[in-house]
Amino acid sequence: MAHLKQQFKDALSSIEPGKDKANAPEAHQLVRRALEADPKLVEYGVDPVLIGSYKRNVSIKRVKDVDVFVRLPELPSDVTSKDILDRFFTVLHKEFSTDEEGHRRTKRQDRSLQISFPDYDLYVDAVPARPHWDGKTWEIPQKGTENKWIQTNPESLTTLSTEMNTRHSEFYVPTVKLLRQTRRALLGGAKPGGFFIELATYQAFKSGSVWGNDHAEYYVSALEEVAKIVNNFVLLGIPITDPTVPGQSIRIRATEEELNKAATRFTDAASTARAALEDEDEGKAATEFRKLLGKNGDNETVFPMPPGFNEDGTKRSTIISAGARTVPAGTRTFG
Repeated sequence: MAHLKQQFKDALSSIEPGKDKANAPEAHQLVRRALEADPKLVEYGVDPVLIGSYKRNVSIKRVKDVDVFVRLPELPSDVTSKDILDRFFTVLHKEFSTDEEGHRRTKRQDRSLQISFPDYDLYVDAVPARPHWDGKTWEIPQKGTENKWIQTNPESLTTLSTEMNTRHSEFYVPTVKLLRQTRRALLGGAKPGGFFIELATYQAFKSGSVWGNDHAEYYVSALEEVAKIVNNFVLLGIPITDPTVPGQSIRIRATEEELNKAATRFTDAASTARAALEDEDEGKAATEFRKLLGKNGDNETVFPMPPGFNEDGTKRSTIISAGARTVPAGTRTFG
């Protein structure tokens, strides 16, 4: 079997965020300071915290968005989602209005205020949140509505991810990254996005169907189960549950065509990955894994070929030069 342990380790290194690990928290701090300096938000108990894939250590190169969850524990009940987003815009547009070339840096969205950081090549989404009546979770503005809120608990997902990673001997987080990278290679910028695949992966692990002794086995096992979950979601309408809010499932914006494409490509990818793992030819297996993982955010091939193999998976020929001190091992028979 082609476990290619070193190649999987190298692939994981290739998709690490790199310099974004420094830029993301710096951008977060700049937004945080602007929000905490506003008297009205201070009155509401403003308490921003970093969330999202970066916080959960499952982001891949490159980090393009940073999510700041702005908790407002003292927000009055009569303050609407529109009101608070208006306030966010006033505060953040004043602080981050335009870049050096005069381009506008702030953008109001359905449930957040987005600020671009051209120097870092990323943007921050500041999402306002008020306490839910249960006292344990939060509510954020509902997309596309004037004043409706939706229950959420993103900080819990960070905890759950850490626990799942510990339970699986530190293989969960790397597997999520590999699955996110696979989604990027298979679908590019089309939906469903990385968060959808992350929660499908969490559900796959929680089901007990994902196992392994190394990255290759975990990757293939998880990919097979995620393909089933995606197919059930697309073809049968079986929801992917939100593990942080009992009884709630995730919502995504994707067209029927995008969903069908995702289901087909993940099913094919799972079959390809299983065949590659079981192949005795490491060169052939590596070419299949590199197709599945594609290129990282810097346009570099993620999965390297093992030593002794050409880029097409064939073995390199051994040439004996004149005067060579050693020669390849032979049959040790002489004419």
